[in-house]
Amino acid sequence: MRFGLTILPDLPWAEAGPRWRAAEDLGFDHAWTYDHLVWGGLPESPWFGTTPTLTAAALVTERIGLGTFVASPNFRHPVALHRDVQSLDDVSRGRFLLGVGTGGDLDSRILGAEDLSVRDRVDRFQEFTDLLLRLRSEDHVDADGRWFSARDARTLPSLRGVPVLVAANGPRSLRYAARVGDGWITTGGRAETLDAWFAGLATARDTLEAELDRVGRGGDGSAYPRYLNLDSSPRFSLESAELFAEMTGRAAELGFTDVITHWPRAEAPYAGREGTLEQVASRFDALR
Repeated sequence: MRFGLTILPDLPWAEAGPRWRAAEDLGFDHAWTYDHLVWGGLPESPWFGTTPTLTAAALVTERIGLGTFVASPNFRHPVALHRDVQSLDDVSRGRFLLGVGTGGDLDSRILGAEDLSVRDRVDRFQEFTDLLLRLRSEDHVDADGRWFSARDARTLPSLRGVPVLVAANGPRSLRYAARVGDGWITTGGRAETLDAWFAGLATARDTLEAELDRVGRGGDGSAYPRYLNLDSSPRFSLESAELFAEMTGRAAELGFTDVITHWPRAEAPYAGREGTLEQVASRFDALR
């Protein structure tokens, strides 16, 4: 089991920088930030850009993986995002993790985009990701899509092997993640209790693994990383060290290779104590 920590980009760097350094010092394997124009969970909060934040984080850390949680087509074009990915890959010396997902509706509405059906949002996301994957491996890329196009897009310098981690919850997206992703990120479904949430995750895991087997990518689970956002459950995982250990154990039983929590805040969302974060980190060796 590997451990990740999400640090929201709502604080000025003078306050946020020490948190990114602490994430590494505490022993986390990877650290993440949200990729939004405005996040619905804190719509009135100050908010800073994802790419500059991760660039700064790369400059104050040495070991820890750094990722988007998650980039989406709501306000990103694959060609422009690819250039950001190249820079983050370079500055971090190969530590960047590209999490991608369909994204919420708020960012699209801010830019005046039309409301899309769930089907169209998934269609757009798959087109977005397919083009990103081409840009990772090809040069002089041409594409004519419903949502995204490219004309002789140059892609140098080559990436060091940045993994594209596909966020998916529903069956169609889970099968897509299994076919094209370098790993799976999930928040699970909506549920009233932890038991119901983990039951839904078990169903999603089964759908993913069936597709991995069908396309010849099954076998050793460690070869296909599975990242679980613990805090999309009905409970905040850092309510206590005991709850974090319980949820980590249940995630491991379902085959997850990585779990992700959030830096505790003074108030919701993710209300908790930094002392609990430190206590949890002190137990990583026992939880791995």
